[in-house]
Amino acid sequence: MKHFTNYNLHFYTDILFGKDTEKQAGSMLQKHGAKKVLLIYGGGSIKTSGLYDRVLTSLKEKQIPFLELGGVEPNPRRSLVEKGLKLALEEKADSVLAIGGGSVIDTGKAIALGIANNGEYWKFLNGVEPFNMAVLGTITTIAAAGSETSRSCVIKDDIDTGRKMSLLYDSCRPAFAILNPELTYTVSPWQTGVGAADIFAHTISRYFFKDNPVSHIGDAFCEGLMRTVIQFAAPAIDEPDDYEARAELMMASFLSHSDLMGMGRSGPRGGEHALESQVSAFYDTAHGAGLAIIMPAWLAYIANNGSKEQLARVAQFGIQVFGVKADMPNNKDIALEGIKAFRTWLKSIGQPLTFKELGVPKQDLEKMVERCINHNNGKVPGFMELDEKAVREIFSSVIE
Repeated sequence: MKHFTNYNLHFYTDILFGKDTEKQAGSMLQKHGAKKVLLIYGGGSIKTSGLYDRVLTSLKEKQIPFLELGGVEPNPRRSLVEKGLKLALEEKADSVLAIGGGSVIDTGKAIALGIANNGEYWKFLNGVEPFNMAVLGTITTIAAAGSETSRSCVIKDDIDTGRKMSLLYDSCRPAFAILNPELTYTVSPWQTGVGAADIFAHTISRYFFKDNPVSHIGDAFCEGLMRTVIQFAAPAIDEPDDYEARAELMMASFLSHSDLMGMGRSGPRGGEHALESQVSAFYDTAHGAGLAIIMPAWLAYIANNGSKEQLARVAQFGIQVFGVKADMPNNKDIALEGIKAFRTWLKSIGQPLTFKELGVPKQDLEKMVERCINHNNGKVPGFMELDEKAVREIFSSVIE
């Protein structure tokens, strides 16, 4: 008999979804008590698109003073967090508005933590739990990381170790998220595919739990979300201004990382992010592209080496998400056929399937294994715990 895991369900983030919603940025900041805001963004695209001007008009209408920090890069840097936090503290900003994707939002989270904790933020990325964060609002411009509703933050330590450091705490969820699918029309086909792979990974992570992997309603949420990404990723790539496709992906993005997908399950989960994170940290590659390589390889390792129960779970993934026929001779055949379909879909949306395609040298295999194992204290936790030998086998299977 299934023993359901206790869980709390509370959407910490105030969601504003739809066309022209960015024009309500000032109202949302005012609603959440912001008095002076640090505006954060990446490159100049928000200015050429007119988004920057629309947001500023909204802030001025509500008489909210602001300062700004641009230049956030993919795999967000600790050095820029330091710069932004110094600016925020000197100018007495009490809130942050992040306009962009996951890297911008994660930079905003780190700065918002520092604002609320007397300039401290780095200790929270090293295991100390924070209990408060300054008001953080987001305006999302790509459907991918889901950081707009997540309790996670990932920052690359470009000052010292070069590693990606992360945290996972409820206090780090944004106060509000503004989601206008039209803002993703200009996302390139490549980045749209990268985003789809990222959304998929966050859902897979919550589908494969070690202790209590099965929750029928939780499974239905996860399987439905993954099928939605499969259905709408290609249309969004082929017709960038397809509002329905962009909207479906944007909804999938914030739901995938809100923890709703993990309801009723418990224990260590996933494993694909721990395997990939130090790859993108050291080679500065797109996180979603790295996940596209890792996810099928990781599942294949589980199918070939996991327990009877783990194999059955991978087989269920193949049946429910990719439509593999359940009448095959055994669960291993079903699982491997599902993984094959998974790779075919990833390739169809322009994602790499090997490290060679990503530009990671074959001769760096042992370095990647070492970094991954060292960062995870000897073993990668998750749906199936992985030792050094397992990590080497997974990486070797997709090196070229």
